[in-house]
Amino acid sequence: MPTPARVLEAADVRRLLQHVRANRYAKRDTVLILLSFKAGLRAGEIAGLSWTMVLGPSGKVDTHIAVAASIAKKGSGRRIPINPDLHRALVAWHRSCGSPRDGPVILSERGRHMHPRSIVNWFAGLYQALSLDGCSSHSGRRTFITRTARLLSQAGGSLRDVQELAGHRSLTTTERYIEGDRDAQRALVRLV
Repeated sequence: MPTPARVLEAADVRRLLQHVRANRYAKRDTVLILLSFKAGLRAGEIAGLSWTMVLGPSGKVDTHIAVAASIAKKGSGRRIPINPDLHRALVAWHRSCGSPRDGPVILSERGRHMHPRSIVNWFAGLYQALSLDGCSSHSGRRTFITRTARLLSQAGGSLRDVQELAGHRSLTTTERYIEGDRDAQRALVRLV
C-alpha cells in the first residue's frame, strides 16, 4: 500500500503561499494552493473547475463552490462553502482575469483548462522547491480533511459533514484520509 501524502502544518501552507507570491502567475498560483488546502479539491477537480461553479447569479464569487458531478471523482458532485482566504484570492483572480462569467478558473499559459497531470506536476515542483518531502498534489486534500475532522467539535459537526465536503461515498474512505495526532491522543488519555 502506498504511503499517504503528507499532511502539512499551517506554517508550511504559509510558506507555500509566500513562495508563489514571486511567481509570474502569483494570483492564479495562490488560488491553486487554496483550492487544495482550503476546499480539499482533487487535482482533477481543480483542473476542471469553471467560473460557473464559483460565481453566483450576480456574477460575483459566491459563498460556495458547486463542484459539478462531471469533474468530481465517481460523479460525487458537492457544494463546499468557500473559506474566507480562498474567497479573497478568488475575487482578486477573477478581477485580474477580466471578470469572466464562464471558462476555466485555473488557466494554462494558453488560456485553457489545465490538465489534471499538469496540476499534479505543478504541486510536485512546488514541494520540491521548498524541500517538503512526502508531499504530493493530494497533500492539500489530506490536510483539509484532517483539519476539518479535528475541528468538528468546535463547529458542532460530525464526521458525516467531513465525508460530504470530501465527496466520499464511504465514511471508511474519509477515515483513511485523517491523520492521527499523538499530542491529542496523549491529552485524551490523561483525561480518562
